[in-house]
Amino acid sequence: MWGILIALLSGALMSVQGVFNTELTKQSSLWVSTGWVQFSALLVCIAAWFFTGRQSIGTLARVEHKYILLGGVIGAFITITVIQSMSALGPAKAAMLIVVAQLAVAYLIELMGLFGVDKVEFQWRKLIGMAMAIGGIILFKWEK
Repeated sequence: MWGILIALLSGALMSVQGVFNTELTKQSSLWVSTGWVQFSALLVCIAAWFFTGRQSIGTLARVEHKYILLGGVIGAFITITVIQSMSALGPAKAAMLIVVAQLAVAYLIELMGLFGVDKVEFQWRKLIGMAMAIGGIILFKWEK
């Protein structure tokens, strides 16, 4: 149950953040707003690190697969693409497409067992569920 609540909170925060970042970009620029978002996130992480345990930063140098260190780089591109999609499509349409893309890529990662994730068997019901989500987007976008 806790995981469900956290996932719902995450989705809600992503939508609010996307709207905030899009508006910030309109009032500044894409790279200024993206830089601010990443910098302010760094400050929050440093503060949290000071108050919650102070694990060794040196552990980063010992991670097994160095490509997993690219999460922050990917995060910058996530910020940029969310800003641009929300600006072009509006928050609701952009969020729906973002969620379906997340679902599709996450399922492919599971199916192929990529990045250390346990491999799962293909299930038609999951593919049908994804198709229904895409159908929901079409229905949501449909204008008379």
